[in-house]
Amino acid sequence: MSGHSKWANIKHRKGRQDAARGKLFAKLTKSVEAAAAAGGGDPMANATLATAIDKAKAASVPKDNIDRAIKRGTGEIESESLEEFYYEGYAPGGIALYVQMLTDNRNRAAADVRSTFSKNGGSLGEPGSVGYLFDQKGYLLVSGSEDEVMLVALDAGAEDVRATGDQFEVITAPGDFARVRGALAEAGLNPESSQVTQLASTTVAVEQAVAARVLRLVDALDDLDDVHEVFSNFDIPDDVLEALAAT
Repeated sequence: MSGHSKWANIKHRKGRQDAARGKLFAKLTKSVEAAAAAGGGDPMANATLATAIDKAKAASVPKDNIDRAIKRGTGEIESESLEEFYYEGYAPGGIALYVQMLTDNRNRAAADVRSTFSKNGGSLGEPGSVGYLFDQKGYLLVSGSEDEVMLVALDAGAEDVRATGDQFEVITAPGDFARVRGALAEAGLNPESSQVTQLASTTVAVEQAVAARVLRLVDALDDLDDVHEVFSNFDIPDDVLEALAAT
């Protein structure tokens, strides 16, 4: 699982989501809008949009907000167009950060990201410096028996199923994500987490002394209005993440 996604899930359980509810809603609806703009307004045919809608609903974003975001994305409602691009850089300890941006003001976004890296012990890299470490994949976290999860997921077209603790990570190609998720749900194996995301091909172990500095930069970037998501290749033990989320 992407380092940021694991950290975000733990913070969610600890009640450490974005303090400003309006700010969280704005990010989630922007995600819905961008997904609709890129792949159309039908979530059945657009896995990225389906994921964005699921995240918005899970955070209690009102249905009207979601519907308006879809219409802005498809052009039914006029709005400033959002630009999607990535910044690449490093956190303390040489951890790769792949920062997805969604913005209507590239100059503002650039200034904010550069300042945040500089103030939190990170460094921006050149285009291509870390992007090659990440691949877009469908990701589902599922509980159940190993035989059943593997049978259903692989039969539906999953690329890989791997154990993580007492759960299973199911990895798919982006185009197969919706089908695999549907097959798991139909079998009563409802994923705890499901998204189309960027997964690191290799990870870097982070000692506890460095972990807090890495996560401070990740959180500072995540707090920026124009940052959609931060992907990383850190490998921090769950118990350390849990302890840091509680502080």
